[in-house]
Amino acid sequence: MFLTGGLKSLLPHVLRRIIRCNRLSISNTSGMAEGYKQANVVILHKSLADDFEKFCHANDGPLPLLYRSKPGDWKCPSLSSDSDIRTDCLQYRMYEHGACTGSLKSLKEYSEQLKDMVTFYLGCSFSFEKAVQKNVEQKCNVSMYKTSLPCYSVSTFCCNLVVTMRPIPESKLEAAVLATSELKEAHGAPIHMGDPGLLGIQDLSKPDYGDPVHLHPGDIPVFWACGVTGVEAVINCRAPLAFTHSPGCMFITDVKNDNVTVKSSREVPQVHCISQDPLHYSIVSAEAAQKIKTLETLIGIDPGDRGIIHLHRPDELLKACLSISHARSVLITTGFPTHFAYEPPEENDGPPGALAIAAILQALEKEVAIVTDQRAMNLNKKIIEEAVQLGILKRPVPLLSYQRESADSALMFLCESGNPGRPRFDHLIAIERAGMAADGNYYNARKVNIKHLVDPIDELFLAAQTIPGVTTTGVGDGGNELGMGKVKDAVKKHIRNGDVIACDVEADFTVVAGVSNWGGYAIACALYILSTCEIHDRYLRKAVGFPQLSKKMVWLSALPSVTKEEKLLKALVRHGFRSGKTASLEMEVDGLPFYDTHSLMIDKLL
Repeated sequence: MFLTGGLKSLLPHVLRRIIRCNRLSISNTSGMAEGYKQANVVILHKSLADDFEKFCHANDGPLPLLYRSKPGDWKCPSLSSDSDIRTDCLQYRMYEHGACTGSLKSLKEYSEQLKDMVTFYLGCSFSFEKAVQKNVEQKCNVSMYKTSLPCYSVSTFCCNLVVTMRPIPESKLEAAVLATSELKEAHGAPIHMGDPGLLGIQDLSKPDYGDPVHLHPGDIPVFWACGVTGVEAVINCRAPLAFTHSPGCMFITDVKNDNVTVKSSREVPQVHCISQDPLHYSIVSAEAAQKIKTLETLIGIDPGDRGIIHLHRPDELLKACLSISHARSVLITTGFPTHFAYEPPEENDGPPGALAIAAILQALEKEVAIVTDQRAMNLNKKIIEEAVQLGILKRPVPLLSYQRESADSALMFLCESGNPGRPRFDHLIAIERAGMAADGNYYNARKVNIKHLVDPIDELFLAAQTIPGVTTTGVGDGGNELGMGKVKDAVKKHIRNGDVIACDVEADFTVVAGVSNWGGYAIACALYILSTCEIHDRYLRKAVGFPQLSKKMVWLSALPSVTKEEKLLKALVRHGFRSGKTASLEMEVDGLPFYDTHSLMIDKLL
């Protein structure tokens, strides 16, 4: 028997010869023939081969196809010079009608059946072990888990994604993503970083295949798509006879790993934490991230000279939009009844930004609803109807109201039957929404208490802090808006009347803009940028299915435009929404004229 110590430096053809002679006492090929590609193996009857190839192309994250043989061909000349697939894996599994009926060291006794079978060689993450060596260091097979995420089905081939997990120190997350992102034939970049529960994995100590890998303090579980997905597809298709490699016992090729040099910012991934409970990181290209930072800079100007520059926190727009991008269902709130002496008391900053966000969310096929004050329901319903007629919204947005009736009212509103494990919304957005101050009152910028006009929607944001998986964003321009509690110390120090008016309720992310509507427009544009970022799109869909870029024109048409916003502002003025600073019923927002100020900002953002 050969010792395992020097196996990583042996050439592939030497290793295959040793494996062929059944002279290795090891359980997997992880770390062997360092620098060379390894392959998962699936062997199916020729009648299933075309459909399985389509299944691979439709799910190229877990199933990157390296080579498809002809029926009865036991060699793979483009991958190796002298191989025989019947003998050159450490161990095989045999499946009959979906059931594993044996583990085999050789397939030679099935040579007759193999004459009508096709071999698929699929890329394997063992090819990048040198970059992320945790399981090699711990001298064990990699951990593999079945997830709750369905692959794209083709004919009889359907299954959930299988992933590998490697623990990576948080400080090295970006390096691990960068090292693997261009190795697309070895599954490419991770498909998830953080809480395994978000993939439907309940217990990391109990992998479905392979060995458990120990996490050290500070390690983050990082998951890559896995070729064992092909094994699950074989099981589910219930073919009369099929063979696969035994998980971890790969076919070692003569092909060297590509030394890929990432060339442009479009190809360079960045990693950002978007949630602590559950722990969740997202990926975006450096190019897309820079575009979103530019949006943040554009909206951060202070036309009213109120001192909002002191409230700005870098990268909040990017992180907020990454979180929203991962959300399935979003709840938006707006409404600041600053003009208490008028009926209606609403100002016209807030609703346009809220509708701009709602429009892009609809285009991205997310669920979206708006919650507002009970007294303003009919008014807001009319505005939503007009937004549909103007082409701003594809369809009406459900309009909700919230009243406190008991201690658990907020939880009952946000979650099915009040169960924190079943939230109705993944993300809450407040834009130019009156926020509760430390004394429990609601103040406009002039220190006037308008509590009698405001429903306690803040309670939803406070409750969201206790619900795992629900994140929040606050958009404001003065510090008295819902969500600005995150920067309340700066509000008290730098904003006029800040010691009284500062909102006390925090959001996870705080987007500060010169005018709140601009923050809404920027969120819409940032979500468009993320949706057209190939790196982020792949991460969102977990490297299964197809890119969504064909919907680009639909997303583009949902963005705000000068024409749409002009028509909307005219409708708001017609319904009595007034400029925040001057209370005028003119084409202005916060005392700034629509033409040449707001219209110019919209053009810049687009």
